Amino acid sequence: MVSNLSSALITGITGQDGSYMAELLLSKGYRVIGTTRDSKNIKDRLPDCLLNNVELVTWKMLEKDDFLEILVNYKPTEIYNFAAYSSGTGMYDDPVSVSEVNGMAVTRILEAIREVDCSIRFCQASSREIFGEAIESPQNETTRTNPRSPYGAAKLYADSMIQIYRQRYGVFACSAILYNHESPRRGLNFVTRKITQEAAKIKLGLANKLHLGNIDAQRDWGYAGDYISAMWLMLQQEQAEDYVIATGKVHSVRQLCEFAFERLGLDYHDYVLEDSSEFRPAEPVLLTGCADKARCQLGWNPSIGFKELVYMMVDADLRILTNTD
Repeated sequence: MVSNLSSALITGITGQDGSYMAELLLSKGYRVIGTTRDSKNIKDRLPDCLLNNVELVTWKMLEKDDFLEILVNYKPTEIYNFAAYSSGTGMYDDPVSVSEVNGMAVTRILEAIREVDCSIRFCQASSREIFGEAIESPQNETTRTNPRSPYGAAKLYADSMIQIYRQRYGVFACSAILYNHESPRRGLNFVTRKITQEAAKIKLGLANKLHLGNIDAQRDWGYAGDYISAMWLMLQQEQAEDYVIATGKVHSVRQLCEFAFERLGLDYHDYVLEDSSEFRPAEPVLLTGCADKARCQLGWNPSIGFKELVYMMVDADLRILTNTD
């Protein structure tokens, strides 16, 4: 159990990762403060278990003084940054805004920490997209970075600034280089959730077919709850370091479909259609992560396998669509 003096600030608390982090920290006795860009309709975006247990504050991401004021008023001991433009189909949209939010906003956070209290510990949700067109597979913390999207470039800039603030100013700042991680809280703009929800709709007679891009595309998919546990462990270490967080195993979209429909007693062959217009450019080298450093230094291991994860998501979508608890 963590000391009652521990408090954490979570940016992007209404998202998948932010909400899981809030649950974890509350279970450990933290005071949890969450930032949001818009307090309207917050009840629709936060799990019920968090609504009355976290403190919410509005944050204008592009204003450093706004974050300075939050640090002075709430005095967090730890900060977890999940506020960002998401990956997936949005990686190439609006490069200027992606650079501001995913890159410069992190520098503003780091500078606010340096000015207010250098003892605050900071963890950044980085991304496998920093490797882009990777030169080797699997990738680890020493793999040369080579982003191929504005999203990946902005994440790499943030990682670089974290290293500078760590080395130059002594800020305890870490980057968690996260590979694909999913859950029932994943947004519908991600292929994993699109598949599990549409499969559930087909089972209930609410849809007939599922249109996808390249179903032989492969990803290193893990469970979001496991990945945020790794981020918490990173801030409990004596020294701040960066870590790759991944399962080290790859699965295809085809396998995802197979397990999703299997859970419902259906055969995906009868419902899934490939649409070449939705194909994304192929990755020349498979993006899969080597998390040996996290396993050795943090004692971290994924607790939920791929098939179990898909089943969990399908079950949750069925409950949502049938309005059952």
